[in-house]
Amino acid sequence: MSPSISSDALLPDIGQYLTFQAAGESFAIGILSIKEILEYARLTTVPQMPAFVCGVMNLRGTVVPVIDLAQRLARAPTQPGRRSCIVIVEVRSEEQIQYIGVLVDVVHEVLGIADVDMLPAPAFGSRLRADFIKHMARTAKGFVVVLDIDKALSIDEMALLSQQAGREPADSLGMMD
Repeated sequence: MSPSISSDALLPDIGQYLTFQAAGESFAIGILSIKEILEYARLTTVPQMPAFVCGVMNLRGTVVPVIDLAQRLARAPTQPGRRSCIVIVEVRSEEQIQYIGVLVDVVHEVLGIADVDMLPAPAFGSRLRADFIKHMARTAKGFVVVLDIDKALSIDEMALLSQQAGREPADSLGMMD
């Protein structure tokens, strides 16, 4: 009797990814990191934050920081429009899990992308920090940048940048030691 091959063994491993647009480019985040998608609403600004921090929002009694993904990726600031959304993501660091809102131009769809269609990030020529890119996904519409959301929205790195933003005015006036 020959061994049987399960039909599951013939199927490629397929991950689910939310695709969206920011700064005119297509990106994706693994669906397991997405908590919800909200219409853009007015945010409360917080003084002395880095430019990519749009402000904070109240999400069922929790203060959630909202990041302009375009600015975080060194692009021009997002001009919120009628299709703009805030994608609430779960970001993990060594010490904690935090919810962060990500301002994007428009959310497209959830795509199933096979592992074989995930290619390594380019070694050069990308306008993104290489550590922010998890993969380049080949889709029917072309390539999509799959973000490593835990690195692109690193809580520790953003906290450091926030501290630096708070010191910039004093530094420029020569008031720091």
